[in-house]
Amino acid sequence: MAGNKFLVIQQKMIGDVLNSTLICEHLKIHFPDATVHYVINEHTLPVVEGNPHIDKIILFKKEYKRSKIKFYKFLKDFKQEEYAAVIDVYCKTESNLISYFAKSKTKISYEKWYSKFIYTDLFRYSNSTNSELGLAVENRLLLLSPLIQNLKKKNLAPKIFLKEKELSQAKELLIKSNLDLSKPLLMVGLMGSSNSKTYPLAYLAELINEITKATSINILLNYTPEQKPKVKEFLNYCSEKSKSCIHEEVFCNSLRSFLALLKQCDGYLGNEGGASNMSKALDVPNFAIFSPWISKEAWFTYHQNPKNWAVHLKDFKPSLIQGKSKKERKENVEYLYQEFIPSLFNEQVISYIETQIL
Repeated sequence: MAGNKFLVIQQKMIGDVLNSTLICEHLKIHFPDATVHYVINEHTLPVVEGNPHIDKIILFKKEYKRSKIKFYKFLKDFKQEEYAAVIDVYCKTESNLISYFAKSKTKISYEKWYSKFIYTDLFRYSNSTNSELGLAVENRLLLLSPLIQNLKKKNLAPKIFLKEKELSQAKELLIKSNLDLSKPLLMVGLMGSSNSKTYPLAYLAELINEITKATSINILLNYTPEQKPKVKEFLNYCSEKSKSCIHEEVFCNSLRSFLALLKQCDGYLGNEGGASNMSKALDVPNFAIFSPWISKEAWFTYHQNPKNWAVHLKDFKPSLIQGKSKKERKENVEYLYQEFIPSLFNEQVISYIETQIL
């Protein structure tokens, strides 16, 4: 298939987009002369900018959801390309239509009753409990099987590519902030992508209080400008010692500048989601706190890497999770979070700090 084009479609959140870059990289490894196009939502662009395994990034813009005419014009562009294969990782109505319009004899996706007629190769999600890479990764690699029988580098992990200028600007920001850079630097993720993916701030503050009690450390906070009231709430729960270690004023206005700042950190601790996936892709040790309704089997990716730590309520109170559907867990997430008290994994957090950061 040398010299052919491939289209990979992944319109979702940052973690999804990062993990699907593996498909692009494997295609480049096995078909070095191929061209890879990658369709993503526009807000996720910063995590794939500069990725050498992607030749063309195609942005799915918000306006396509609002305007059928603009969406149709966007779809028509795919008729101008001839693809060796289309790999639809998203498999929702919008990506189904992109796959339908794209010219290719091979179209690969997951099995859904409403879109079977579009694709030539369909796969069901694996729910194996023996996943080495995490089901979120292994289910993506499954989509490569019609094109590649044996992956040359199965254990590849997603990567984020930053420019030297971006990294130097992040270092300058830290220097100007007058932090004692001889101390370790921990990034703390305050908020998940929704309330149902956010560990209670009072509980998170308890964990930080334990960390600052045990060691001397600098702490940065990951939040957006509109989440400033949540920062204030979080600080109200923190001890005076913790407040003296937290530098909320060290703040980045763009996702690329945040990524460069995260790369300067010795570790990340917080909600499982975009930030924890970004820290993995930057090779920064991370401790992820899972929402009780999210599958740890799927999203605790690369768990064999000693830098990657994670906890889930079912690790400590399995009876609260077992037998409950994803929908049930989500509906009761507030109660489940209240049961996920910090004392359950305080010792693990301190062990993470001692072994991975200090």
